[in-house]
Amino acid sequence: MDELLREYLPILIFLGLAIGLGLFLIVAAWILAVRNPDSEKTSAYECGFNAFDDARMKFDVRFYLVSILFIIFDLEIAMLFPWAAAFGDLSDTAFWSMMVFLGVLTIGFAYEWKKGALEWE
Repeated sequence: MDELLREYLPILIFLGLAIGLGLFLIVAAWILAVRNPDSEKTSAYECGFNAFDDARMKFDVRFYLVSILFIIFDLEIAMLFPWAAAFGDLSDTAFWSMMVFLGVLTIGFAYEWKKGALEWE
């Protein structure tokens, strides 16, 4: 029992600190928060919609298209970084596999560009 406690004590301390810090930050934000924001804080920001409008309003399809394109190209970079970090240890097959992957994504990017998906009117 004593050895089990010694093994799990750092985890319990870390968990206690994380919960304590989280509660402290929530309480501090609740105490220090501004209760009546000015008109600029409640104005439309970036997307053009009012901040305190109906949450079930319809969005333009372009918002979804841009977000999907961002996810696709973000995943490309997420795949590219580990590959580049291990580049010296990889075989020719891994190199050409990544070139095919990048080629398919480049063709997709060119297709989206040609179709005007990146144009914002």
